[in-house]
This record gives sequence, C-alpha cells and structure tokens, in this order.
Amino acid sequence: MKEKTFYIKSMGCKSNQFEGALITENLVKNGYEVLNKPDDAEYYILNSCSVTHKSDNETLYLLRNAKHVHPDIKTVLTGCVAETDKDEVLFLPYVDYVFGNDDKFDLAKYLDAKSSKITDIMSVDKFNYQVLDDTTKTRFNLKIQDGCNNRCAYCIIPFARGKSRSATSDFIVEQINNAEKNGFKEIVLTGIHVGQWGHDFGKSLIDLIRDIEEKTNLRYRIGSLNPLEITKELLDVLEQSDKFCPHFHLSLQSACNKTLKAMNRFYTVEQYLEQIDDINHRFTNPFLGSDIIAGFVGETEEDFNITVENLKKSGLSKIHTFPYSIRKGTQAEKREGHLPDSVKHERANIIKQISKEKFDDFMKRNVGSVQSVLIEKHPDKHTGLLKGLTPNYINVLVDIPKEKQEEYYNTLRDTKLIKYEKEKFYGEFV
Repeated sequence: MKEKTFYIKSMGCKSNQFEGALITENLVKNGYEVLNKPDDAEYYILNSCSVTHKSDNETLYLLRNAKHVHPDIKTVLTGCVAETDKDEVLFLPYVDYVFGNDDKFDLAKYLDAKSSKITDIMSVDKFNYQVLDDTTKTRFNLKIQDGCNNRCAYCIIPFARGKSRSATSDFIVEQINNAEKNGFKEIVLTGIHVGQWGHDFGKSLIDLIRDIEEKTNLRYRIGSLNPLEITKELLDVLEQSDKFCPHFHLSLQSACNKTLKAMNRFYTVEQYLEQIDDINHRFTNPFLGSDIIAGFVGETEEDFNITVENLKKSGLSKIHTFPYSIRKGTQAEKREGHLPDSVKHERANIIKQISKEKFDDFMKRNVGSVQSVLIEKHPDKHTGLLKGLTPNYINVLVDIPKEKQEEYYNTLRDTKLIKYEKEKFYGEFV
C-alpha cells in the first residue's frame, strides 16, 4: 500500500459525478495520487447516492466488500448516504471516515487530520463554489445549483442535500467562457433541482438562460426540470436559440392525477401532456425524456392503467422508470397501501416496454437528418468507431480509419444519420 493514494467511485446523478471529479482534483492538488483500482490504495472513497433503497444497500455492500478484500484499506463514505444515515454509518466497523455533502471538497484537510466531518446540511444556505479544471471529458458538466425546497412524499434527497442554493449568474457565465477557452464545445447545466436556480436571491431560471444566451458562445443543455418550471417564456427563448440543444428531461413521476396529488406534485397530467405537445411542435425532433415511479404507495391497478394509457398517448421519446422505493423519514413511508415488490417490478417492466417502443419511434424519425455531432475524445469501446452526440441526445457512430480519428476528436461535425439498427445509430460526415 502506498501512502496518500486513493481510489474513488461516484454513484448516482450528474451532480454526484461532477462532485466526484472535484474530489479527485482537490485531493490530487493536495499531494494525493488517484489509482484506477483499489488494490494498492490507502483510501477507498465512495461518493454515495441515496435516491433508492437499492442504492443504499449497494453503498454498504461496496464499502463492506472493499474492507473484506483489502483489510488494511481505509474506507471513506461521503455523498447522500453519509447525510441520510449519518447516525448509523459512523459506527459501522467497515467505515473508517464519513464526510457530509458540504464537506466532501475538503477531504485532503480532514484525511490529513484523520477525522470525519459532517456539517448539518440543513444549516447550509450558501452555494459551495467549486471550479473543476478537468479537460479529459468532451462535454463540460457545470453544477449551477444544489439542494431542493420541495417535499415530495417519496423523496429523501432534500434531507441529503439541504435547502436550494444557487451559484450566481456571473460565476456560471465565467465558468462557461473558461470552458470554451479550455477547448470544450458543449456545457451541461446540472444540479439537484435545476429549475429552482436563483430562487434564493430573487431570480429564476429564465434570467440565467438569458444571460447565457447573451454572454456565452457554447452550445448547452439543461438538466432535469419539473413541468411547472418549463414556462412559455422559457420555451420562447429556447426556441429562438442557436445554442440550446433540444433535449428535455421532465421529472413527471406519474401519469395519473390521483397519484401525482399523493406524491405532492403540484401539476396535472393534462398540463404536461399539452406542454409535451407544445415542445414537439416548437422544436425539430426534440428528445423528451422523463422519470416515472412505478407502484407508488396506494397506487391501484386502475391508477396504473391510467398512467399506462397517458404514457402511450404522450409525445415522450424515452421513459426512465423504476419501482417505488420506501425511503425512511419521508411522508410516504408512514402511509398504508404499500405494494409487494413483485407488483412494483411488474408495473415497471410494462412502462419499460412502452419506453422501448417510443424510443425506437424517436430514433427512426431521425433517420436521414443532418445534425451537428460533437465527436468524443475516445472511440467506441465495442466497435472502434468514432462516437458522438447530436443536439437532441442521439449517440452516433461514424466509420473513420483509426489513423485519422484523432483529428476529429472534440470537434463539431455535420453528420447525416443514415442507419438505425440493433439500437445503434450510424452516420457519415457531410
């Protein structure tokens, strides 16, 4: 084992992936060395996710297994499980150090001092400004917001992330312009609840988007949004933009009004179905992804059938679904009417099939289109072909001789999408 070496694994959302990269950079800047495997590392760092009970269990399994395989390794738990289960994990025999979500960026200081640190996340009211210098990726993930002020009945994340707090528009614009200077061609705006950006200082997402449109040049895409946050005013600006990638991810959660009300989601299915139609009308083949929870507590067979019919008639491109997971401390945990796991999984599988059909239809509609594809810095692992991403979130493979591939890396190339087969899209430069 070599001192001041670490292996890190980040689970879950884009914000967590961004923060994992920050943890790595900050440790390296402070004299630590990152390793690709935990075998010879002094520290095993797990940046955890707590969105479902399954992710909690995976967190504990990974730490326990790391200690079992490498008894001398020091295990470090941070991320959302460190917040939601801090009273338990501090005393687990296979966890050596625990750090809260607002403390994870100072790991070097605390590891040097051989001490854990968990700040009460609910007391944090300022955005933790961190600058990521990583240029190994093709797209630049920029965290613009943290926390959430909503109290959805199923969700533990506000208790893991605290109150909504935002980076200033000036900081965000500066980071985008710095990313352009460092060679990036695309920005992804991420956060825990992106649509709440600016609420803590009297601004709204539309104000930020107008600043980005006026003061930056890179193309950009926006993280997951609640339907209530996609206003006509916002769509008017995005529709006129030559920088916005027509890629929407809607945090829907159900397609039944009774279930939405039980979840504390304050919109109706009719509202967002109309909104989806509006988006499809305004943009050319926009990608419209969504989240749907299957088998929420109290969801009857009739409720589920309503969800199925509404999803079928929706203009969505893809549906990310998962079985409802009981989260300790949430409103839904205490309610009656929890469904067997078998029912939840069966319902999730039905929605997955609807999603597959919609995604196939979406992909086929794009055959023959010419799009500006951002070529990634490394070829596809399975085929060896160049791979890239369209503005509307389609992965495209292009056959270019290996010896010429490098000149295309991290460039935007007009590409004709010529063939979709076996869930892969193939294109050619025009």
